[in-house]
Amino acid sequence: MEEVLLLGLKDKQTALTFDLPKGYLSFWNDNISYALRGCIVIELAFRGRIAMEKDASRRRFPLADRNIEVIDDTLTGEVLLDEALKMMKQSEKMSVATWIDLMSGETWNLMKIGYQLKQVRERLAKGLVDKGILRTEKRNFLLFDMATHPVADGGAKEEIRRRVRTVLTQRTVVLNGSQFLPESLEFRYMRTIAMVCAAYAANVLENALASLGHEARERAFAQTDDLLADYSQWPFGKKATQNGVGANLPQLINEEVNSGKDKELQLEVVSACLSVFTRLDSLL
Repeated sequence: MEEVLLLGLKDKQTALTFDLPKGYLSFWNDNISYALRGCIVIELAFRGRIAMEKDASRRRFPLADRNIEVIDDTLTGEVLLDEALKMMKQSEKMSVATWIDLMSGETWNLMKIGYQLKQVRERLAKGLVDKGILRTEKRNFLLFDMATHPVADGGAKEEIRRRVRTVLTQRTVVLNGSQFLPESLEFRYMRTIAMVCAAYAANVLENALASLGHEARERAFAQTDDLLADYSQWPFGKKATQNGVGANLPQLINEEVNSGKDKELQLEVVSACLSVFTRLDSLL
């Protein structure tokens, strides 16, 4: 979640009359709000709080239409995650796509309006301020004063960009430990693929690829398409790419899946979220 938000924040303000100040997300990017709700579901699955409902008949339905259930209601300590977890615990079982829609406020059912998670961007930004990665400033935009959150720790954002470029441009992918991806974290490579796909769906991936030349950037986007196609299905496709980029990724992901055989229903939720992302207009 936080990584996708950081990629979306403007680093600097240009001279355009209607340009947003640095430290703010674009008003015109509707996809990031939806993608961030999907990231919440993904993170709850990675943390072992939710999983696909263990029912053999679920395979009759597309991934995104399969129901999820809470398997561990222990709070995570992250406000947004815990708010979503409590709603899932207290609610009827619903599908992955339904939960993402409801938390995004995309429903005509007035009885379900209360499921919307509000101010997700601002709350995530404030969490990053508390961690010293962002800072808060008041800036004037047109006639209004608005709170912005410029980057205070440029190294944290650059690490995310570097990790994205590693996955999308290197033949052999090696991810070093970092603040967002410590060595002890489970599913490190699968988490990174999910983050890249979420950034793509949120229309902020290009911010991590700005330093690449045009052709290299196009190849990186093609690699993202391949990753999204492979990992938005269950079991994962895990095909080696034709251009040789990320040649060792299928093996690394296979090792992560095999080491967590008892967590396959959790990973199925992750793949279902990625399949929801493929439906976004920005990727069609």
